[in-house]
Amino acid sequence: MFNKPEFWVAVSFVIFVALVWKKASAAITAVLDSRAAKIRAELDEAERLHKDALALLSGYQRRQADALKEAEAILAHAREEAARLRAQAGADLDASLKRRETQAMTRIAQAEAAAVAEVRNLTVDVAIGASRRILTSGVQAAQADQLIEQSIAELPKHLH
Repeated sequence: MFNKPEFWVAVSFVIFVALVWKKASAAITAVLDSRAAKIRAELDEAERLHKDALALLSGYQRRQADALKEAEAILAHAREEAARLRAQAGADLDASLKRRETQAMTRIAQAEAAAVAEVRNLTVDVAIGASRRILTSGVQAAQADQLIEQSIAELPKHLH
């Protein structure tokens, strides 16, 4: 058996395979270990990125909640301001109406005073006219009384 070349070829093949296996297994193990380490590092990185994403998500959710609260506060303030402005506008309108009413009453009082003054002036003019007629015509007392009564009766015609 040791004399046969096939035996020595088989032995050399086994030795070759053993040596190659020894060297190759170390290389394969190193490659597999480096690949496992790389995968582990990628998994750790993915987990870290996942945690960062969750932290960012919770931060954005907090910011969104804060923004909603702020928007609600702004809206409430705007409603309060609108109510205040509405009340102020109502008060201003009331004050303006009172001022205009006072002005109108003042104008009416001035117009009344002017009308009374005009009536007095007309009354004086009528009385002067009646007196002139009486003095120029030399009328009797009864006739003078009648002229005065007539002048008083004509007074409304002169007022309009």
